[in-house]
Amino acid sequence: MHLVNWNVNGIRSIIKKDFLKDIAEMNPDILCFQETKAGVEDARGALEQLQGYHTYINSSKARKGYSGTAILSRTEPMSVTYDMGMEEHDQEGRVITAEYPTYFVVTVYTPNAGEGLARLDYRERWDREFMEYLQWLSRRKPVIACGDFNVAHQPIDIARPKENYNKSAGYTQREIDGFTRLLEAGFVDTFRRFYPEEVKYTYWNFVTNARAKNAGWRIDYFLVSESLMGNVKDALIYNQYLGSDHCPVALKIEF
Repeated sequence: MHLVNWNVNGIRSIIKKDFLKDIAEMNPDILCFQETKAGVEDARGALEQLQGYHTYINSSKARKGYSGTAILSRTEPMSVTYDMGMEEHDQEGRVITAEYPTYFVVTVYTPNAGEGLARLDYRERWDREFMEYLQWLSRRKPVIACGDFNVAHQPIDIARPKENYNKSAGYTQREIDGFTRLLEAGFVDTFRRFYPEEVKYTYWNFVTNARAKNAGWRIDYFLVSESLMGNVKDALIYNQYLGSDHCPVALKIEF
C-alpha cells in the first residue's frame, strides 16, 4: 500500500496547477490532505476530479476558508470519524480518523503556535490531548497518523536551528517536547527511522523564497504504532512536487 500526505495550502488553488497529474503519478491508495481551506461542498467539488476514491472532508466551523483536512481512500473504510470529541479542539476541521479492519489512519493539521507564539499554551494542550487520542485508538488497533505536525523535531529537521530555536512557532522546546512525548508513547517517526542522517525538508516559506535556497523545515510526518514497523517498507519525502509551500510525504506498507 502507498499512502500519501500533503498540506496543499488551499485545495482550490493547487487544483489549478499540476496537482491532478502529480497525484496520478504518485498513484496512492490513501491520500490525506491538510489546509484544504474550503467548506465541505467546495472541497468536495474540487476533489471530485480525483477519480476512484471515497472522499471524507472536515472543514473549519470557526473560520471560513481556514484549516481543513481530507482523506481519500480507494478502499472504503469501516468507519470514519471527525475531530476528537473535545469542543476546544473541534472547531477548525483538523482531524479525521478512518478505521480499517487491522489499523486506523488519522490525518491531522496541528495548530500553529502563532505569531509571537501567542497560541503556544493552546498548542501545548493540543499536543497532550492529541497524543491521548492516539493512545486511546491504539488500545483497539495499530495507528498510522500523518499530517502537518507543525514542529521540526531535531536540528537536522530545520535549515536554521539556532536562529529559530525558542523564537519561531514550530521550533520551541515546548513543541519539541510535545513531539518527543508522542514518540515515547510508542509512535515511530518513520522517515527518521529509515533515514537517520538524511537532511530533507517538507515545508519552505513562500515569502522568503526559501525553496530556491532549500532553507526548509521537516514538519510533515508519517507516524506509526511501533507494532506496525515490521510492515513498513519505506518512508518518503517527495520534494520534486510543487504547487504548495509543503511537499507530499509518503509511506509504503504491506499488510
